[in-house]
Amino acid sequence: MQIAGHDIGVCSWSLQPANISELISSVRQVGLEHVQLALRPLINADEATRANELRVLRESGLRLTSGMIGFAGEDYSTIAIIRKTGGYLPDATWDVRRDETIAAAKLARELELAAITTHIGFVPASSDAGYEKMLSRVAEVADVLAEQNVSLLMETGQETAPELLQFLNDLRRRNVEVNFDPANMILYGAGDPHDAIRVLGRHIRHVHIKDATLSDQPRMKWGNEVPFGQGQVRARKFLDALHEVGYFGPLLIEREAGPDRLDDIRDAIAALKEAAE
Repeated sequence: MQIAGHDIGVCSWSLQPANISELISSVRQVGLEHVQLALRPLINADEATRANELRVLRESGLRLTSGMIGFAGEDYSTIAIIRKTGGYLPDATWDVRRDETIAAAKLARELELAAITTHIGFVPASSDAGYEKMLSRVAEVADVLAEQNVSLLMETGQETAPELLQFLNDLRRRNVEVNFDPANMILYGAGDPHDAIRVLGRHIRHVHIKDATLSDQPRMKWGNEVPFGQGQVRARKFLDALHEVGYFGPLLIEREAGPDRLDDIRDAIAALKEAAE
């Protein structure tokens, strides 16, 4: 399916499948064929199970836009807690998470994917001692991934767009780019997502379709995720901003809350179609 020049897909974890066969069935139920694939279940599977899952996936005809890696021990119960437990910053989990990211990149290449996305964790202020540590760790991961011809796409939201742009400029790694998620900007209270697109511009490589409403205590308390089209992301303004910066890549619907995700995904497709008219 294409809308406004974009391939429309869905994030596999939004469908909560028990296996690849369930994923295929759910994707077809919403009329799509493009998928961003969570890689950790395959990485953690035994060899026989992984081989079978990959065979089923290849035979399905689904088209993968990228992979995704998340990490055990990340706690999203509050913004303060995920600030301490997320991504590459915690010293206690750094070695394991680096190795898991490298394993994800190897699997991505096996699947002929050019990129994987992840939350690298909160980037400290550039004046903070932890800033150089984060630069060093992301650079280390990026250099290993470059050997696999895989890009690392940073999820947006935990930093403002200017802060993220500074980090990318200081990092100076061509294979580190942005997975733009407009709802995350709102959920974390990190700024207007439409304006952020214009700031990050050429660094945007992959885009999530997700919506949210701002909390009454931005950057301290979570906003609320809502079905796309029912929050503060303005679909037409969002598409216009992407087009202004020259992005016509895939749009992947992500829904991480709610009791009826299939209907919410269908509603997101309808909202995109309406915005493109």
